[in-house]
Amino acid sequence: MPVPESLWPGTLIPWDPKFMIESLSDSTIYMSYYTVAYLLQGGVVNGSTPGPLGICPEQMTVAVWDYVFFGGDLPTTDIPPESLRKLRREFSYWYPVDLRVSGKDLIPNHLTYFLYNHQAIWPQPGREGAGQEPCRWPNAIRANGHLLLNSEKMSKSTGNFLTLKQSVERFSADGTRLALADAGDGLEDANFVFEMADAGLLRLHSQLEWVKEMLECRDKLRCDPPDNYTYHDRLFANRINHLIQLTDASYHDTMYREALKTGFYDLQAARDSYRDLTAPSGGMNWNLIRRFIEVQALLLCPICPHISEHIWALLGNEGSIMEARWPSLEGEVNETLLKEGDYLLTTAHEFRVRLRKMMDIREKKSSTGKVPPRPEYGVVYVAQEYPPWQKLALTKLRELLNKAENSLPENKVISEVLKKEDLLKTHMKKLMPFVQYIKQSLSVKGTEALDLTLSFDEKLTLLGNLNYLTRSLDLKELWIVNAAEATDPKIREECQPGKPIPVFSETAHKPWLQVTAVNPQACVPYFTVPIPVYHDDTASTVGDRICRTSSVPGIYDQVMWRLSFVATRRMPAPSRWQVTAAGRPRLERGHSSPSAMGVCTSVTLRMVLLVWQWAATCNTWSMNSDGRLHYMLM
Repeated sequence: MPVPESLWPGTLIPWDPKFMIESLSDSTIYMSYYTVAYLLQGGVVNGSTPGPLGICPEQMTVAVWDYVFFGGDLPTTDIPPESLRKLRREFSYWYPVDLRVSGKDLIPNHLTYFLYNHQAIWPQPGREGAGQEPCRWPNAIRANGHLLLNSEKMSKSTGNFLTLKQSVERFSADGTRLALADAGDGLEDANFVFEMADAGLLRLHSQLEWVKEMLECRDKLRCDPPDNYTYHDRLFANRINHLIQLTDASYHDTMYREALKTGFYDLQAARDSYRDLTAPSGGMNWNLIRRFIEVQALLLCPICPHISEHIWALLGNEGSIMEARWPSLEGEVNETLLKEGDYLLTTAHEFRVRLRKMMDIREKKSSTGKVPPRPEYGVVYVAQEYPPWQKLALTKLRELLNKAENSLPENKVISEVLKKEDLLKTHMKKLMPFVQYIKQSLSVKGTEALDLTLSFDEKLTLLGNLNYLTRSLDLKELWIVNAAEATDPKIREECQPGKPIPVFSETAHKPWLQVTAVNPQACVPYFTVPIPVYHDDTASTVGDRICRTSSVPGIYDQVMWRLSFVATRRMPAPSRWQVTAAGRPRLERGHSSPSAMGVCTSVTLRMVLLVWQWAATCNTWSMNSDGRLHYMLM
């Protein structure tokens, strides 16, 4: 394209020297000059002052440039040989280009010629003329979209404009960088939104304050080594390792929004889930919290270096975070444990949504206008396997799966195959909705959606987190039951592996007997509370119920007994304790036995239960004493 000579370098038009042809070849290999520019330029760009090597512009002949770019024998020149070799070493060390970042509008011109001209000037290794030279072609190009401001194009005429200085003054340097990283990835135009920038800045401040709070109260947290990690500790540690992997891959692919999502937002969500899961049972582990803080700072450092540096110093680390190594994995990522954690959090969320919808429907149907009573009990039905017709359907779907594209054919094709099976003919109304559900799951879970069983024990996962689920749903009791035991045939039919069905009610699922739990300790804000005791209860479940009903923090151990007190708010005599407890059968977690008196030890709860006897003949709980259960917090 002809342009005025005064504007662009290029080739003069022979028949009209007032114009020249803009030369993309001149503007697409200048990064090769970057490698030696500091040796040639003396702080100016017009060549008036020689650089460190003392070379003048007229000395850089074509023969000299050929030696710098292609190697070979030293050219005939008055430049000292050592200076030539230094120029050659610098170019050889830094070239080729690792990454070229540019706008999407330059893809059809500048960036295309960038590739063409490198290919033309530097031959591919093995080709004639290449010699022993390695490939000098660009390794990668990152094209990005334009930047919108509050969903509109920036324009001085309309006032929708923000300078870098204004942004730093308003949102700080880290806040600006966070908002830019969060504005978008890829060729789509990024959108810098003031509200998002404010929210991001507030989140950075909250993270810093939380770190300070954790450092102040670290002596109050557990400090178990990895060998003694609880289930929730292992869940959190595994999640940290997984997010390190994802964030590292996103940075490598220059997907900074995705890196921010996994390395900041998802990591903080994992921290929040860990805090909620451990709240009923001993609290968080300081060793894991410190690792979280350190990993968070390192993963966030490329985007928000200043606050990351500050947090790094608060942890007492020596040196700058800029010199620190990238976080490494502490063991391999356990995919099954990841699935368990995702299942637990997703299921808890779905249960809360279902309970909320149930209450909304009741309120709409209420004729009096009063808020109906909230359910206090719940039963979760879990299926160990699919019904026979669903098993057959899954088997046929796996046969139809296009493994290359990880997709299933159209429903019409699937229907033609499935209706040939006699077992499926009686379930045709339910069959295609089930197929559609599997298709949706396939896009999220991959081929795992076609598995006949889960990779983990669903019921054990829910039972192990029963206290958390009960608290999060604000219920008095929650039971986990096999779907085969459900009296409702609809539940037996619809319940699937990985898709439990909760049922909420105002009445208990099991027979129960109410007892009174008494805390006799002085200066402890827990006194007397009535609690129910259900069939098949263990010392562990009773202790959890006391803590949940009285809002006792999970940091305490608990001791329970039935003996009379020597004096008000005093423990019984040890000798009498030993005599009474001797010879009693043990009561392990998750089991019950006749004459259930014994010890149950869990991760954070230690209880001695010497209060009830199970009368197998009448299926009722009977009390050994006056129906009062005494306990102490240790």
